[in-house]
Amino acid sequence: MASPPIQLPDVDLSGGKRAADRSFKYVTIGAGALILVILALITFTLASKSSTVLRAEGLGFFTERRWAPSKDVYGALSFIFGTAMTALIAVILAVPVSIGIALFITQVAPAWLRRPLVSLTDLVAVVPSVVFGLWGILYLAPKLQGFFRDLHDWFGGVPLLGRVFGPVLSGRSFFTAGIILAIMIVPIISSIAREVIDTTPQTDRDGALALGATRWEMITGAVIPHSAGGITGGVMLGLGRAMGETIAAALVIGSSPNITANIFSGGDSLPAVIAFQWGEATTAEKRSALVAMGLTLFALTIIVNLLATWIVNRSLRRLRGTA
Repeated sequence: MASPPIQLPDVDLSGGKRAADRSFKYVTIGAGALILVILALITFTLASKSSTVLRAEGLGFFTERRWAPSKDVYGALSFIFGTAMTALIAVILAVPVSIGIALFITQVAPAWLRRPLVSLTDLVAVVPSVVFGLWGILYLAPKLQGFFRDLHDWFGGVPLLGRVFGPVLSGRSFFTAGIILAIMIVPIISSIAREVIDTTPQTDRDGALALGATRWEMITGAVIPHSAGGITGGVMLGLGRAMGETIAAALVIGSSPNITANIFSGGDSLPAVIAFQWGEATTAEKRSALVAMGLTLFALTIIVNLLATWIVNRSLRRLRGTA
């Protein structure tokens, strides 16, 4: 017996519906284009305002480590180094903790515990950065000073490590700033890692367990390989966030331009020097130099975010078998 034909609902293709669809299409296109326009305006403004110092210094602005406005010497290399150093320390500290949190919530924690853990982790993301900075300078930096000296005593005589764990001048240092930034980016990385890990097909997990794998072997053999691209993208986004942080890093980094392998040494970063010196920038050259630092930081964060997007998209294509 033949089955009855399927009755499709009538679709209203009146002029009003079509006009509404066209309007929605144009509004969404306009919203997307607006973001590009804003980015272009930001780039144009920063580039035009920094042209004075870039014409005077050229590439020397990025390779000169001295910052002496009184002598008309403007070099951003020390600040670029400080930004990269603190962001790198933050990522090294935050990634294991973030992935551990994500794996515990998705693979180990019972159902009744997952929601509170997710809420507590995300709560860290809404704490103002100045609170972390004040906590770091008032409590963490003095407490860590003795620990830094112990590390220097232990590793000071070891080749290479002796340079990394060098002499301790104060608790305000690259490493202290890195710790503060690590705490701030843990919610970002763990949230993305949690969402990516949840996309692992249940059949892959069950198949690994059915073959006799332990839970740890299932995680390392099925979950992590499936989620590696997305987790890497989350790490890159966290790196971009750490590079752009201003107040928290400025309060604990030490405010002393320095290029050294010693992570216990004080330093400075691009956003910190912009925030602290903009108010006293009375000459056009110094203002132009500070704007050029902002342009440099803007370019670095855009590159990091584009790289993260590329990694995530490449991972998705690989999962679909199109890479």
